[in-house]
Amino acid sequence: MTEYALEVTGIGKTFAEGRGTKHVLENISFHVKAGEFVSIIGPSGSGKSTLFHLIGGLERPTSGEIRMDGQCVTGERGRIAYMPQSASLLPWLTVRTNIVMALTIAGTERGAAEAQTSEWLARVGLAGEADAYPDTLSGGMQQRVSFLRALLSPQRLMCLDEPFGALDALTRLHMQTWLLSLWEADRRSVLFVTHSIEEALLLSDRILVLSPSPAIVAKEIEVPFARPRSEALWTDPLFNELKLEIYEMLKPTAGHGAMMGKR
Repeated sequence: MTEYALEVTGIGKTFAEGRGTKHVLENISFHVKAGEFVSIIGPSGSGKSTLFHLIGGLERPTSGEIRMDGQCVTGERGRIAYMPQSASLLPWLTVRTNIVMALTIAGTERGAAEAQTSEWLARVGLAGEADAYPDTLSGGMQQRVSFLRALLSPQRLMCLDEPFGALDALTRLHMQTWLLSLWEADRRSVLFVTHSIEEALLLSDRILVLSPSPAIVAKEIEVPFARPRSEALWTDPLFNELKLEIYEMLKPTAGHGAMMGKR
């Protein structure tokens, strides 16, 4: 029997808007296997961040169910390790203390949290920044610390919400390569939201393409490239074929009908 870190079944979400309602998600169903890297990509406003809020328990769905490791967790908080679009580090705490505090809040014993933090800061080349404050770090360094905080959290599922979207192109490429190297060694279950087709193809085992709002899962794409991966994939003809296919699906003129087309 396949072990699922996450099962999302029939999720719908409607918000009150003035005297009416806004239907954001419609019958969304998918899963993330243990140790799998799944990316979600879709048009702006298609409900990707709303879906993360539902999985993280910040909102409750209008319909449907969320299960983790076979257990219903709909509406429960504290079940995921979360990395937002911005690093969200506390500016009055050092790099080391930001990570240690997050781990202790998540239930890790303080001594173990301090030992893990020191070990991993050294492993990722940030030991020299352990006692620095976030505002002295570059954007890329801040995102490394934020990712490390999520990686060390005890939850089995990491939800990464466009974590590299605010970085310049070169820093973003370095962060993608860095993330791949750490994930290959750890193989946590990851659900990753991105607007970048190249990023999704480089990082993922599977890609879920959402339609415009109210969003459905318009297509699921198995990424066929062997691991480990590198940016050398960008010259592979199949990489560019898949990139064009996803781009065509995401074009504003595609609509629900075109996005439901099969390969």
